[in-house]
Amino acid sequence: MTRSLVPFSTPDISAFTKSLKRLLDERQAGGKPLPSHVELLNLLARAAGMRNFATLKKSVQPAPPSDKPIPAKVSPEESSSDGAIDLSAMSPTVRKALVQFDGSGRLIRLPNKLSVQQMTMWALWTLFSANRKYTEKEVNAIANAFHTFGDQATLRRELVNMKLLGRKSDCSEYWKELHRPNEEVQNFLRAWRAGLR
Repeated sequence: MTRSLVPFSTPDISAFTKSLKRLLDERQAGGKPLPSHVELLNLLARAAGMRNFATLKKSVQPAPPSDKPIPAKVSPEESSSDGAIDLSAMSPTVRKALVQFDGSGRLIRLPNKLSVQQMTMWALWTLFSANRKYTEKEVNAIANAFHTFGDQATLRRELVNMKLLGRKSDCSEYWKELHRPNEEVQNFLRAWRAGLR
């Protein structure tokens, strides 16, 4: 079964951890064993102010399903003799963009250099479906699943600034703008999908 990612963020990590600690202390005082996976998910959701994990899951639009990065489709001229993507043949911008991601393909920091930052936004753009309208909450959920630094508003704004996403003037509706990425961006996306970071 394919696993759906459920994005999770908290506005105050300190209050969240205090709430979680209180819940775990109550379990221990009641003589209960360590929580199972499902029980821990419920405790995390309760610490975030939700009734349980099912409520948390329903409150967010899940990111696209993923257990691992999507395998790259590599043409013979882009691959080495063993089928691997040749990073040395890629531009410095692509190589710098790739190191901004963790092993799960999540953006760990927003690059300072604009060209590298824009390159990373193409990876986020691929997570949106064409011919579909998104609410701001849904865009935020996808952005949150994509990065680790807790700033979905900046990511959302950059997607719109780059015209990768369109939106209504009142921000009530977003949509994926259709583009054909240039060769450099396509090389970046292939390497990102292949997990070459």
